[in-house]
Amino acid sequence: METSAIDQARATEFASGTTYLNTSTCGLLPRRALEAVKALADECAAGVRGGAGSFDAVDGARAGFARIAGVTPARVAVGGSVAAHVGIVAASLPAGAEVLAPAGEFSSVVSPFAVRGDLKMRYVPLSGLAEAVRPGTALVAFSAAQSADGRVADLDAVRAAAAAHGARTMLDASQSAGWLPLDAGAYDYTVTGGYKFLMCPRGASFLTVTEEAQETLPPLYAGWVAAEDRWNSTYGPVEKLAADARRLDEAVAFLAYHGAEQSLDLLAEVGVDAVYAHVTGLAARFREGLASIGHEAVPGTSAIVAVPGLGGREPDLAAAGVMVSARAGNLRAAFHLYNTGADVDRALDALSC
Repeated sequence: METSAIDQARATEFASGTTYLNTSTCGLLPRRALEAVKALADECAAGVRGGAGSFDAVDGARAGFARIAGVTPARVAVGGSVAAHVGIVAASLPAGAEVLAPAGEFSSVVSPFAVRGDLKMRYVPLSGLAEAVRPGTALVAFSAAQSADGRVADLDAVRAAAAAHGARTMLDASQSAGWLPLDAGAYDYTVTGGYKFLMCPRGASFLTVTEEAQETLPPLYAGWVAAEDRWNSTYGPVEKLAADARRLDEAVAFLAYHGAEQSLDLLAEVGVDAVYAHVTGLAARFREGLASIGHEAVPGTSAIVAVPGLGGREPDLAAAGVMVSARAGNLRAAFHLYNTGADVDRALDALSC
């Protein structure tokens, strides 16, 4: 029998000790990423490296994310958190600008705008997001897949509405990149935490910027790593920032990026389209099984399955070795390439008890 790329990756790269359905919180590290992190840590401990890590690995991770996002590496900035990337976008808006977002959106997507105090924040239900864009809207900030319940936004409709009214778009792909195909070039900005479905160590995050939108973003983290010539910009003010999105780089945690390079290579080998087919199939099986035991999940085609009102069962499942999460009162399960139909059945059996 022919072995698929997903089967091969599952057999060689992962060794979970539980039924792990909690990728929406944190993805499992592939073996190759773990080995890269350990190797760097050992080198740093032994003093055999001139610095704490390699910019080659950082730029390798940049290129790996660019492949997944459908853009060139020149359009990708790296950093340590989604909130920091969103903060750059927030700093670019003039006072009084309107930011439109879904009600209940993840805090990191909206808080950098809200804490400014001089922007007009407007929140609407996710289902009505496209219809709510109006001529005065400066930016639509939203997630491709909602953290609380996995609902996937109507991406085409939101983009079309924003274009019709001259609004920019900022997409958070933290809960979708790695299983849902991403066309980052279709948005002015995308922000993505790498430690979920991208399976990177926490501390790796990515910002994509269109060439036109880049002109409006302030280089808030204009340290030497954002310079055109890094190693000749270590003293005094940086004379020339990088010409592309790298000017928006933060100083990074090398351990995270040594691992991220490997995780993103693995995703490229498997292919996001293959992951999409696999995980949405498992999620559909889980939704059907939930219905058969009297639990109604949030409908939709998403790798993330949420059951309203069932969040209190999370400790019971953990005790049974089934790792899920509780968010906004929902029981939330998330499927990735390392999961199988047997994982679905174990979760259903645990919920039936």
